[in-house]
Amino acid sequence: MPEKPDCNVSELLAVLIAREVKDWEMCACGALSQIPAAGLLLAEATHAPHVQFIIRSSREFDQVGYDMHFLAQRGQMDLFFVSGIQIDAEGNFNLHVIGNADAPDVRMPGAYGTAMLYYTAKRIIIFRTEHTRRTFVEKVDFISGSLKTPEKVKRHTQSVKVITPMAIMDYDWAAGRFRLGSVHPWHTVQEVQDNTAFDLGAPPQAPATPAPTVEELRTLRTVVRERMIDTGTYPVFAREGLQPA
Repeated sequence: MPEKPDCNVSELLAVLIAREVKDWEMCACGALSQIPAAGLLLAEATHAPHVQFIIRSSREFDQVGYDMHFLAQRGQMDLFFVSGIQIDAEGNFNLHVIGNADAPDVRMPGAYGTAMLYYTAKRIIIFRTEHTRRTFVEKVDFISGSLKTPEKVKRHTQSVKVITPMAIMDYDWAAGRFRLGSVHPWHTVQEVQDNTAFDLGAPPQAPATPAPTVEELRTLRTVVRERMIDTGTYPVFAREGLQPA
């Protein structure tokens, strides 16, 4: 089994996210989305020089002239990033409560406009910095956002992926469930399934996710790190979460 590359979880996810960004797209990430922000800037610095993006909480890229919610409702948001404390087999995510909604064990901030963006952005990437059974559950305690669309409700969503430190999962619209797409080569299919509380329908073998390249990590640790600091785009994260070259 190949060894894990010399990078931390934040760097790994930023590289994998960057690869999903296409040139000329309109993309956005909400507040406290440091890793997608780094991924967007990495994509722009490598293969997507014409990408447009909105990064909330950034001095330079939180563009007042572009409201991501209005863009999404008009069908003009190509890619949006989501996370959640719980994510289940059917593509629901939870950002509200753990336990009974009427008497929760934990109450969280909620989802703001994420549930609407989950319906209206064309592509969704869900990212998590851990891959455990407490995150990937059979059924979330509370549905903050859903991939089930009521009849007569138009949905722009075309594809949904989950990116974690262990694997990439794809949403199978026909089956209405997440399936295993690829496994990072320093993990096994069995490890991924053991750390997921729902059945991934995974074969014994699955495609291997290409590991981050030397050039991707170099660009992330130089160009992207410096730009995040210079533009006030999560500068603390850039200094502490991205290793200096």
